[in-house]
Amino acid sequence: MTILRSAGRRALTLVSVVVIAGGATVAMSAGAGPAMAARVTATCANDNGDAAVIQSVIDGSAVGDEIVIDGPCTIISTIKLLGNRAYRGDSPSTVLKEGDGRNLDAVLASDSWVDDHAWAGEPITLRDLTIDANAANNPTGGDAVVIRSWRSTIEALHIRNAKANGLRVTNTSRNGTTLTNTLVNGSIRALFVEGSGQRGIYVQDSGNAVTDWNLTDSWVADSGGDAIKLDNAAGWTIERNHVYGVGGTGINASRLFATSVSDNYVEDFDTHGIGVSVQGDAASTIVGNRVFQFSGAGTTYLAIRHVNYGTGHVSVTGNVVRGNGSGVGLSYQRGSNQLAVVSTGNAVTGVTTPLDKGTDVTMTAGF
Repeated sequence: MTILRSAGRRALTLVSVVVIAGGATVAMSAGAGPAMAARVTATCANDNGDAAVIQSVIDGSAVGDEIVIDGPCTIISTIKLLGNRAYRGDSPSTVLKEGDGRNLDAVLASDSWVDDHAWAGEPITLRDLTIDANAANNPTGGDAVVIRSWRSTIEALHIRNAKANGLRVTNTSRNGTTLTNTLVNGSIRALFVEGSGQRGIYVQDSGNAVTDWNLTDSWVADSGGDAIKLDNAAGWTIERNHVYGVGGTGINASRLFATSVSDNYVEDFDTHGIGVSVQGDAASTIVGNRVFQFSGAGTTYLAIRHVNYGTGHVSVTGNVVRGNGSGVGLSYQRGSNQLAVVSTGNAVTGVTTPLDKGTDVTMTAGF
């Protein structure tokens, strides 16, 4: 496909070119000033050629471009997202649906993951799309979206029917290569993830790479396992999320380190409502969450499971637990290390044991 651009991307007059090739409509413009980004549109035909059309437009784009996808689209191969670009649907209801019998590892994925680099991909913005991984017709399929690009923004996606995870942010590539640098400073917001076979949103980190992100204002429904799982929650802000119909733990956050888990609504879970482990250095907060059980089977609503090393410090304040007649409301356990908890203002009803404080856990009401 030939893509036409103004010379040097520094034209002083507006240039607009439309190239139609292989079923794709590619619209680009460059305005006054230096290095103006282009807007590139890939138009799908809702057939097996759509993945190639989208990938061709992405591969022909330049740093700073916005790729707009006009669907519906049938995806038969993983779409590789190049860094330093923005991706969005023509509208939030633009659907990218995995084709029957494709069993893809991912529908959309960062270039760093696809190409098995040892370093994180450059930033991307991904928004306003519906991604349907079509698990019913892909019984050995994988994830819907895999992100391995630092300082990225993932927002306003509707992700559904992934056989494995709806969204996975990972330090590991497709073939298992782990990052030698970091994958930090990203934002995930306003997602609706439903019907994932494993986890709705999964932060996978076998090292200490995927830290200091924000996960906010999202909904996760009907996941086979945990709704939200973080292998490494260091520096994360996890707030104002609503998870329900959870096959595992509602919010499962390991390695809290200067972490905030606040103002989330968890209902109907099969393990823990909120379950965390804690690092022994910086303190963390668990504040203002609502954890309710209407029809789930889980029996521990808010649990500090253990401290990984040293002395963990956590403030647990202003949470509301409402059970269905059994279980433990608040559980504070230290494991083989030490735990100091400020616990105050929590309302716990409808459980058998409001508080289970482990042996030698230090608990105060603070100041």
